Parts: sequence; structure tokens; C-alpha cells
Amino acid sequence: MYREQSIEHYLKEASAKRPTPGGGSISALAGALAASMSEMTANFTVGRKKDEAAEERIRGLVQEAGECREALLELVDRDVAAYGAVDEAYGMPKGTDEQKAARRQALDSAMKSALAPPLEVMRYAARIARAAVLLVDEGNRNLITDAGVSAVLAEAACEGARFNVEINLKFLKDPDLARQTRAEMDELCRTVRECREQAVKKTYAYLTG
Repeated sequence: MYREQSIEHYLKEASAKRPTPGGGSISALAGALAASMSEMTANFTVGRKKDEAAEERIRGLVQEAGECREALLELVDRDVAAYGAVDEAYGMPKGTDEQKAARRQALDSAMKSALAPPLEVMRYAARIARAAVLLVDEGNRNLITDAGVSAVLAEAACEGARFNVEINLKFLKDPDLARQTRAEMDELCRTVRECREQAVKKTYAYLTG
């Protein structure tokens, strides 16, 4: 599992001439990094007398960001495993009509499974982006830039993960699934984009004010 390896090892694997880890896994890692920045900002806020008015909300963000970080780190590996199933299906024989049908069915099933991890990344990215905006507003002022970084990385994770959902939808013959999934992704991307815009604007306002 990549989560148990060094960052150097993971990046070498990602940069090598091999299919995984690819964009979906990398997007999950970006999300985990975003979560860690929100979690750190929240941890540095809890217990400060000047921030005690927001204490209860910030404690909740510590827990939420930690849960998102762990889930996204798991998705770093889950995305790799999901692609492996797609690759295996592509390698199935296709010499006869029966083999072609079996291969097509296996590919459909594998691609439906493969779009699940990046879609989950998008959902977690939205949670982190919302947390980042709250932390820009109410978190420790000394870490406002870290909350800003969290929002920026959350958007990178969300948009990057969407590419990986779309590439699977492209090859699936299921218009209802595509329509439903794209509607959800539109909403998630809109949420994350708006949060990032707010967080960046407020961060720069603080830094230059």
C-alpha cells in the first residue's frame, strides 16, 4: 500500500512509465494534504483564549478534517486498485463473440467501480473546502495561510478527481448513471470553487490589510 511507503517512493512510482498511481490517486493525495492543513489550523486554534468563542465549532472541524484525511489517504490506494481491475478486463481475450461479450461486461463493471473512488474524493474535497472557509474566518490568524492552502488544494483534488470520473463515464453505455453522476459533480465542483474563492479572497485581504 502506498500510504505505508515514503513520499519519495510514491512520487517515483507516479512519475514512472506505468499506469498507476495516476491522476485519480494523485487527486486523492491532494485532498489528504488539504485535509491535513485544515486539521492543523484547527488544532492550533483549539484551546486559545482569544478563539474560545469558536471553540466548539473548531473542535468539530478537528475531528472532521481528521476523518477526511484518513479516508482520502485510503483512496490513494483504492484508486490504484480500481484501475487494476479495468486493466485486467482490457486484457481479457476477445477472439470469439462470447469472449467479446464477457470482456465488455467485465469492462463495464470495472469502469463503474473505477469511478467510485474519484467521486468519493470529490465529496471529501467539498467537506474540506467548507471547513477551510470556516477556518479562514474563525481559525488562528497565525495559520490563515494554511487554511487558504487547504482550500486551494481541495479544489485541485475535486477538479482532478472529476477528470477521472469523466474518463470512466465516457466509455460506459449508461446515460442515466452519467446524467446523475454529472449532476452531483457539478454541485460538488460549484461548492468547492465558491469556497476556494472565498478563502483566497479573505486570506489575501488579511495579508494585505
